Order: sequence, then C-alpha cells, then structure tokens
Amino acid sequence: MHSKTVLITGGASGIGLAMVKKFAAEGCHVYFIDTNHTEATKVQIEEHEKGFPVKFLEGSITDYAQLEKLIQSVPGKIDVLINNAGISHIGKVENTSEEDFERLFQVNVKGMFNCIKACLPKLKEDGGGSILNMCSIAATIGIPDRFAYSMTKGAALSMTLSVARDYVQDGIRCNCISPGRVHTPFVDGFLAKNYPGQEKEMFAKLAATQPIGRMGTPEEVAELAFFISSDAGSFITGANFNIDGGFMGLKM
Repeated sequence: MHSKTVLITGGASGIGLAMVKKFAAEGCHVYFIDTNHTEATKVQIEEHEKGFPVKFLEGSITDYAQLEKLIQSVPGKIDVLINNAGISHIGKVENTSEEDFERLFQVNVKGMFNCIKACLPKLKEDGGGSILNMCSIAATIGIPDRFAYSMTKGAALSMTLSVARDYVQDGIRCNCISPGRVHTPFVDGFLAKNYPGQEKEMFAKLAATQPIGRMGTPEEVAELAFFISSDAGSFITGANFNIDGGFMGLKM
C-alpha cells in the first residue's frame, strides 16, 4: 500500500479518524473529506507533525458538484475509496419524521452514491482500485428503534454488491464492513445525553450485548479496512464483513 492514494470520508473522528491514521502510518497518501473544519484541521496538523502526507478536503458528500471538484483536486488516480461518513438516528417508523428520514438518506445513501460516482474515473485508471463502504449489522438483522438508519445501511449493502458486479471487469473491487457496537465519541455523546449520571452502567449494558463481552474499537475496524483495501485482499470483492464481537454468529 506504500505511496498509494486513499480517499476517506468522515475522517475527522471515530472510525474514520482511525482509518486516516492507519493508512497514513502504512505509507499511503491520505485525503479525507469532512465538514468539521476545526477537528479535521487538527487531524491534518497532527499527522503532518508525524511526517505523514495527510490532506483535509472540506466539503459535504451530499453536494455532488462540490464533491466532484474536491475529488478532481486529488492529483493522479485514487487507489482506494472508503465511504465512511454517516449519521445515525433512533426511532421506529411512527416517530421518524420525514425530515429525519430525508436527512439520513441524503448522507448515508446519496452521499455514498455521490462519492462512488465522482471517484469512478480516478479509480478506473491504471487497472482499477478498491471501494470500501461502511455498512452495519443493522443491514441484515432487525435492530430495535433503528428504522431509518437500518434502511440506509440496507441500501449501502445493496450498492456494494451492485458496484462489485458492474465494475469487476474494470479491476475495481467493492466490499463493505458491518460493525456491531464500536466505542466512538458518538456512543459517549449518546449516553451523556440520554442517561446522565448512568453513563458507566449503560455503557456496560451495551457492551455486554456482544457475546465477546465488549464493544469494538475504531482501530480494530481500521485494521480490517486496511487488509481488505490492500493487495493482500486483492481476491476479495462483493463481500460483507461482520466485525461485531460475535453478535451475528453467536447470539442466541
């Protein structure tokens, strides 16, 4: 992977940040898209201080015209695209507003489509490349109170399979990762907002839902993403990888 160009969306925090750090440490030229100017700039500065060529591209994946310009600013071809940016929502059909449904669709579904479409010309160069989409176990199992989120992740899985089929002859691989619960700033924020004073108790309860007995870490997801995207994963396409502490396979 040394010297290959990698584009990661949502790279300023959580799993995306872990991916930025992993690919940069492996010698890749990393570009990441985010809307959080303050945090993203901090990431870029910290990685530059380590000697890693990481560049922040500010913009929204929901705006195709803006996104296309950002991607065109990346010099040369793109070897790896990781569609990591996404947002969540808690609710059933009856308490999901039309605005919430549209907001999740715009980011999690249309945003992924926009990135794939805009990156395809650069991915096709010099024999193809790799697309990795962040999916979720919610795409293939019913999770309580995650209606809109599950809808978008089901779409992410279907897009992965379709793109893998359509572009295999162009040398482009397309796969997705489906995490279970991963300990990110989102989890901490959710607990602080909804369970003030009970954060530790609720964290332990959520962690225990994975048969392995804990939540995953962003770094563990990043390691899997690197393997799939690297030459070591060159025989893998059209696949969905669960990384969930046994939730899908061992749950009774």
